[in-house]
Amino acid sequence: MIQTAPNRPSWPRAIGIGIAVSVLTAIVMVTLLKAGISPFPKPPSLAFAETLLGRTLPMPVGLLFHTAYVTFWSVVFVRYFPRKTLPTALGLAAVLWGVILVVFFPVVGWGPAGLAIGPQLIPASALPHLLFGLLLWGLDRYFGRP
Repeated sequence: MIQTAPNRPSWPRAIGIGIAVSVLTAIVMVTLLKAGISPFPKPPSLAFAETLLGRTLPMPVGLLFHTAYVTFWSVVFVRYFPRKTLPTALGLAAVLWGVILVVFFPVVGWGPAGLAIGPQLIPASALPHLLFGLLLWGLDRYFGRP
């Protein structure tokens, strides 16, 4: 009996989509931070890297952490999710948003849902996750077809 391989995008294609999503979301977030619009005291990925390594770090280290995180979840979606619809991508984004509120923010010292900084972190953290879901779905539709 002949077995066929699952019809999944290649690893390089999945990683490329993840890096593209990472770069595009980082551009938006860094632009908002530099413009003084972002309510975050520092980029969340930089705050996490500093917490993990226990010292002050330059912005590129935070961007590397951001790229690794976003690329990982993008690859999981592109390679392993059986239904790659917009609701599924937004569902993944919503779950990851919940994780940042409940786990990540307390770990970096911003309290549950970022409330130690202020309630504005709740919607401010939802927007990049919404952008992540939209970009992930769109780039997968455009580039993810094997």
